[in-house]
Amino acid sequence: MGTIVETRSGKVEGGQEQGVLVFRGIPFARPPIGEGRLRPPVREEPWSGVRPALQHGASAPQNASMVGALLGLPGGRHEEDCLTLAVTTPACDGARRPVMFWIHGGGFVFGAGSQPIYDSPGFVSRGDVVLVSINYRLGAFGWLALPALGEEEGGVVGNLGLLDQIAALEWVRDCIETFGGDPDNVTIFGESAGGMSVGTLLGTPRARGLFRRAILQSGAAHNVAPLETGARVAEVLMKELGLDPRAVDRLRAIPADAILEAQSRALLQMAQQVRGIPFQPTLDGAVLSAPPLAALAGGLAREVDVLVGTNADEWRLFGIADTKVRELDDAALERRVERNVPGRDGSGRQHAERAIATYRAARSDAGLPVAPADLWFAIEGDRFFGAPALRLAERKAADGGRVFKYLFTWRSPAMNGALGSCHALEIPFVFGTLGTLPGLRAFVGEGPLAERLSLQMQDAWTSFARTGEPGHAGLGTWPAFDAERAATMLLGAECGVADGPHRTELGFWDGLL
Repeated sequence: MGTIVETRSGKVEGGQEQGVLVFRGIPFARPPIGEGRLRPPVREEPWSGVRPALQHGASAPQNASMVGALLGLPGGRHEEDCLTLAVTTPACDGARRPVMFWIHGGGFVFGAGSQPIYDSPGFVSRGDVVLVSINYRLGAFGWLALPALGEEEGGVVGNLGLLDQIAALEWVRDCIETFGGDPDNVTIFGESAGGMSVGTLLGTPRARGLFRRAILQSGAAHNVAPLETGARVAEVLMKELGLDPRAVDRLRAIPADAILEAQSRALLQMAQQVRGIPFQPTLDGAVLSAPPLAALAGGLAREVDVLVGTNADEWRLFGIADTKVRELDDAALERRVERNVPGRDGSGRQHAERAIATYRAARSDAGLPVAPADLWFAIEGDRFFGAPALRLAERKAADGGRVFKYLFTWRSPAMNGALGSCHALEIPFVFGTLGTLPGLRAFVGEGPLAERLSLQMQDAWTSFARTGEPGHAGLGTWPAFDAERAATMLLGAECGVADGPHRTELGFWDGLL
């Protein structure tokens, strides 16, 4: 006999696993299929009787991914009927525990809340928290900024995945107390596109009041595209499908697999045209009328505590698929950087030339390698992750909000250490899943130091969710961030506070991002 819980739309029956209760595949919106494709989410329909909740719902439609395979992306069902969530709780006892609401990453085009790397009964029981993990629409299904969609009811363009996340948060507000959670103490957290989603939710008026705290892992508040950029991506997709840009009805009728195939081709075309992620939130004027950082400067989410950080070698993960990176010479490096950091400063010097000189000097002084590939990884990692995280911390601190910052420095042993402290490496440390997947130990490492770091990070994340303070007895004092000191907790084989790590390199980006 499982555990039966009443939700706003009917009863669900979960089960016990490793000392906690799990409920999976709970719908928080109606299936976005047929006429519901490319429309805002609608509250789930009620059901009669007791709904089984032991199996995860389908993942959102997506194409295969190298990074997804590395992190254990399940190879199960991918369907448009994907708007479900899972709840893991110590007990359904009305204890009003902190709620941790996980938003998975994957470049807004792949991933699932059901990935085994996030499945951690130990995280829930050790922290005495309630964990909610969600699916949301991906790629063209969730982030297509097709201008013709703006003429429909609601005027939403390119932000359906964001509205899915808000709909799931509304479900938590309405239902989580019966699962032992506190609807007034919700922490949203996510990594990569999930962290970028968290940063966007901080600046989204419709999300205000739905969460109290926010943790951003390798993501910040910069990943919102102008409507013109999103429309350019949508135009390429529609061309690949052989559709007129206004043929929304036909777009709703064609098979999902055809959209995924066209999406793959469109992403290849847009890789050199968009200096970022082609499918991402959009300034559509309906859901998002201002960039999140500007909204935060205006006082939105001032009451939300923030923990934000990055990994020391983010971009090295993407070097696996970059077949030419090891052949870079100085001239090729400058051409690459120029594409992503175009223009000149006030003296007429190219930004690319200045970036390379700045990073070469700073890394030389720190005893770090300065081969062209090393400089490329460092520059791109800071452009995409490090500098945006710092800007968010500075903006939040300037607004009087409470913010904490970290830098993850544990090094992967994979590929003879070539990955360093790469993107996504911190995830199994946060969830305590270091040894749960075949092959993961080779990527993450193992041993007493790894286990200790994982416990330190689990306790920091759950302490922050409970009290707004990530410091704890096993880690030590963690000072709040301010722009002058820039106190940053280093999380690695040894942990401790550093003031303004990589300050010179990150300072290069002032006025450029």
